[in-house]
Amino acid sequence: MNLFKPTGDADRTVFDGQKSVHEPGDSGVATPINESESPSEKPINDASNFPDGGTKAWLNVVGGWCIFFSMFGWANAFGVFQSYYQDHQLKDYSAFQISWISSIQTFILFGGGIVAGKLYDNYGPKVLVYTGVFLHLFGMMMCSISTEYYQFILSQGVCTSVGDAALFTASLSTASTWFHKKRAFAFGVLLTGTSIGGVVMPICLEHLLNSLGFGWAIRVCTFINLVLLVIALPTVTSRLPPAPKPVSVMDNIRPLKEMPFLMLSGGCALFYLGMYLPFNYIIVQAEYEGMSAGLAGYLIPILNGASLFGRIIPGITADLIGRLNTMIAMCAFAGIVVLALWLPGTSNAPIIVFSALYGFASGAFISLIPPLTAQISDIREIGVRSGTLWLIVAIAALVASPIGGAIEARNGGAFVGLQVFAGVAMLIGTGLFVVCRWCLSGWSLFVKV
Repeated sequence: MNLFKPTGDADRTVFDGQKSVHEPGDSGVATPINESESPSEKPINDASNFPDGGTKAWLNVVGGWCIFFSMFGWANAFGVFQSYYQDHQLKDYSAFQISWISSIQTFILFGGGIVAGKLYDNYGPKVLVYTGVFLHLFGMMMCSISTEYYQFILSQGVCTSVGDAALFTASLSTASTWFHKKRAFAFGVLLTGTSIGGVVMPICLEHLLNSLGFGWAIRVCTFINLVLLVIALPTVTSRLPPAPKPVSVMDNIRPLKEMPFLMLSGGCALFYLGMYLPFNYIIVQAEYEGMSAGLAGYLIPILNGASLFGRIIPGITADLIGRLNTMIAMCAFAGIVVLALWLPGTSNAPIIVFSALYGFASGAFISLIPPLTAQISDIREIGVRSGTLWLIVAIAALVASPIGGAIEARNGGAFVGLQVFAGVAMLIGTGLFVVCRWCLSGWSLFVKV
C-alpha cells in the first residue's frame, strides 16, 4: 500500500508566469495556461506526453553520463591540483590565492547556466554541446602548457568552466524532456558519472603526475575526456523543438515570483553553502585529528564512491514517494550527520563512517535538483528556469570555501566552527524545502510531492 498520495489528487499548481490557479490533475507539475487550447488537448507537461524510456531517451542518459564524468572528474580533481601547484608552478602563491581557481571554476560552471539556459531554449542543445566540448578540451590543453597564475585562471578557471556550463545545461535540460515518471531515477543514473569521475580522475591524475609530469598528465586526461565527449555529441538530443524568444531579463526574474521556485532555489543555495565544506576540508580535518596522510587521502574517494549509491537509490525512492519528500529526508539526514558525527568525531572510525554516510546523502541532493526543477516548471522553459536556479547556487558556491577558510583561520586551525556552520546552513536549506512542499501541498504528510 502506497501511503503517499500524488499531489494531483488534491490539486495542481498551474503557472502562466504572472498568475497561478489550481485545477485537478494527475501530473503534479507546473503547466502553462493557454487560453486557446481546446479542453481535449493535453498540456505540454502531461505525464503521458513523455516517452519515459526508449533508445533515444536512454542515449541521452548515456551522453549525459559521459559529460558529467568528464566535467566533474576534472573539477573534483582540484584537490590534487591544489597540492601540486603549491609545490611547483604556483609555490610563490598562498593556498588561499590558488583556491580561487577552483572557486571561479565552480561559479562559472553553475552561474553560466543563466546564459546557456536561454541559448538552449532558443536554439536547442546542439550549439551548446559542440561549443562546450571544444572549450572544455581546449581549456585542458592550455592548462597543460600554463606556467603563470593568470594562465591557470584563464585556462582552468574560465575556459573549461565556460564549456562545462554549456554542457551542464544541455545534458540536464534534454534529459528532462524525455522522462517524467522515471525522471528522478534517470537523473540518478546520469549523475553517477559525477561520482565515478570524482573517484577515477583524481587517482588517475595523481599517478600520472608522478610518472609523466604535469604537461603529459593533463594531456592524457584530455584524451580520456575527448573519447567520452565524442560519445555525447550525437546522443544529447531534445525531444522538443527549440522555441526562440527575444532575450529578456524578466524571463529569469519571473520564476522567482513563484513561491515554490523561490523556496527551492533558496534551499539549494543554502544547502550548497554548507555541503561542499566537508569535501574541501575533510582531509585536513582528519589529519588535524591525528589520521595518517595515507589513510586521509582515501576519504574523498570514499565520499564520491558512496555518492554513487546516493544518486541511484534515492532516485528510485523519489519516483515512488515524491521527489521533494525524498529531498527533504536526505538533506535533513546530511545536516544531522555533520552535527552528530563529523563534529564530535575525533578518531579514524567515526570520520570514515561520516565520509560514507555523508557521501550517500549529498549524492541524493545533487541528483534531485534537476527533476525537482522540471517538476515545478513549464518544460519548454526548462533552460531559463534551470539557469536562474543554478546562478543562485553559483553565488553560494563562490563564497562557501572562503567562508569556511575564514572560520577555520579565526579558530586558529580548529574545525568546530566550520563544522557547525556547515551543518546549520544545510538544515536551514532543508527548512526552505519544507516551505516549498507546504506551498505545493499543504501540511499533509502522506502526499506524493
